[in-house]
Amino acid sequence: MPAIVRIVDLVKNYYMGGAVTVHVLKDLNLSFDEGDFIALMGPSGSGKSTLLNVLGCLDRPTRGRYFLGEVDVSEMSDDQLSEVRSTYLGFIFQSYNLLPQYTVVENIELPLLYQGIKLDERTKERCIELAGMVGLGDRLDHRPLQLSGGQQQRVAIARSLVNDPHLILGDEPTGNLDSRTSVEIMQMLRGLNRAGKTIIMVTHENDIAAWARRVVRLRDGRVESDTRNDTRVMAEMN
Repeated sequence: MPAIVRIVDLVKNYYMGGAVTVHVLKDLNLSFDEGDFIALMGPSGSGKSTLLNVLGCLDRPTRGRYFLGEVDVSEMSDDQLSEVRSTYLGFIFQSYNLLPQYTVVENIELPLLYQGIKLDERTKERCIELAGMVGLGDRLDHRPLQLSGGQQQRVAIARSLVNDPHLILGDEPTGNLDSRTSVEIMQMLRGLNRAGKTIIMVTHENDIAAWARRVVRLRDGRVESDTRNDTRVMAEMN
């Protein structure tokens, strides 16, 4: 499969004032294939969340290049990066990031609104279809506070799919959930991956990383290990 993400000699520094520089990512070189499912792991301060932010075009590298498909996005303008985020990427956050005043359907619609797409019956039907796909077909008019944590994360997953993204990025997607609900969410993500979606997620939990096909561990801003999960064990988890 062709690479959907490729980073070359990527460096990310944060300047804290004065002469203090925090070197977070240090000359990273990684390539992720289309259709893969990758878990990014590492201790606090390893750079995994910073890397996810760069991949999500939420932050810029200090140096180096980032290719999304064949396009180098590392030199894009803010407006161009916004277009990439709204068109090519889907996001799933640990805290769900739902708008409390919006219904399930309205929250799923949000990325389309940000793209400037006119919301009509066709887009509403698309959002209803996605709500049904994640098991919320009977919760369409509910608001986030009327939903459990697992149900809110299901809304977030549906929202991440509404623009048919090339790449789904997850930041601790099961971090606020109990074990049983975490398994349900990971089964859903596994199903999306099998349907062809590329997924990159940050997690600090080994049992969650075991659902991925590939595990990249970072330490001190560099790749410590890069392994494929045992396909036999993955099959037993289904």
